[in-house]
Amino acid sequence: LGKMDALRPFGLGQTTPPVGPFNTVSQTFFSSDESVLFTTVKGNPPANNTGFLSAFPVNPVSACAGVISSLSTSETRSSPAGTAVLFGSAAIPGSTSLFVTDASFGGAVLTVDSINKATVAGKGVIADQSATCWVTISDVTGSAFVTDIAVNHIVEMSTKDASIISSTDLSANGNLGLTDLASGGNFVYALSAGDGTVKTAVTVLDVSGGKVKQIQNFDVSSIGAGKNSQGLTLLM
Repeated sequence: LGKMDALRPFGLGQTTPPVGPFNTVSQTFFSSDESVLFTTVKGNPPANNTGFLSAFPVNPVSACAGVISSLSTSETRSSPAGTAVLFGSAAIPGSTSLFVTDASFGGAVLTVDSINKATVAGKGVIADQSATCWVTISDVTGSAFVTDIAVNHIVEMSTKDASIISSTDLSANGNLGLTDLASGGNFVYALSAGDGTVKTAVTVLDVSGGKVKQIQNFDVSSIGAGKNSQGLTLLM
């Protein structure tokens, strides 16, 4: 990392501190080939405020000219039809497409064209969802797994058209719902923050056998994780 350049503001008209979850920035991440920096931004349906996907190209490296890579200041924004509260995102391996969750309905596959505009290639509505917010893509299954902060289940969805493959009810473990999650090998690890009364836990799921199966619900409150826990990263 070198010296940082200017900020790239989104101009959401937020207060300080910001009020959410509507009308806030969700997730910033690179495309699979690291040529574009994407950011999902939530809309506010009650206020008729449309969310969007932001894209900033990465300026290419020129070793001969001694130029290192940097982020462009030229942004492309798109509001894919039918989306409203774009939240968690993952680049779909082997493609230029993205899988995004939308807290208002479930998940969608977005196709990104040569000028970084996104359109909906497939949309999956989760009937019993409250707020579908986070996603991970498994290298083993090739499918996306999404969580809901208020419903203790994990839903497997297609990375082709966002159709629902399976839904696994995890309510027997006593968690309130799931936030961030990560996949590694045969497993998916999902975080439940609890509420100070219900313990914070990480649910471990085996996804390798054609069916999602819980193999552990690990109490992480004993090592200091509490009700404000939200992020989870898997180091391999």
